Amino acid sequence: LLLKIMEQRVCINFCVKNGIKCSKTLEMLTVAYGESTLSKKNVYKWYKLFQEGRENVNDEPRSGRPSTSKTDENVQEVKEIVLKNRRITIREIVDDLNISFGSCQSILTDVLGMTRVSAKFVPKLLNLDQKQCRMNIAQDMLNDVNDDPDLLKRVITGDETYEDLRRLRRLRLHRWRSSRQYPKVHFRSVLTTGKSAGTSALYQRGIILKGIT
Repeated sequence: LLLKIMEQRVCINFCVKNGIKCSKTLEMLTVAYGESTLSKKNVYKWYKLFQEGRENVNDEPRSGRPSTSKTDENVQEVKEIVLKNRRITIREIVDDLNISFGSCQSILTDVLGMTRVSAKFVPKLLNLDQKQCRMNIAQDMLNDVNDDPDLLKRVITGDETYEDLRRLRRLRLHRWRSSRQYPKVHFRSVLTTGKSAGTSALYQRGIILKGIT
């Protein structure tokens, strides 16, 4: 991975020297490296550095940099990046923070307890920002209750549930016949399905609304 990063930085420097625009440079890198292409942010960053006269494609040494990248600072930065864009890839985070792929992956899975899943909302599997949002809302509600002890007495809550409805329906089966044949009709039982929604609303004194649709 590091070798491909260095190769692309050399290519960016080459494009700068030949007057190729940054957008075209990114397009050429994407064709050449595919999924391993540097992020757009990093391509523009290095393009600008080379425009300003930089020749070294290596990263500047950091003073006092620890032997491991799993520092509290990096953990916090990875967390903030993921919360801003949950579809970001490990490679893009590596490019942004200049840490190893293994360290970034370890921070995500071991430290933050995050996993890569398909973009489908599952209520019981909340991600980090959803948990944080619910905690903030719960804290706000707790503060309101502490300020007004009678608040919960005025709260109306509701719920909705769906049930599958199944019923048998007799369907007539049609067939071709001649004009002299007796019009015999056949029936077949077919199981049909549907859904019914039950809705209810209640507060401290009891149920104030219920119904089925």
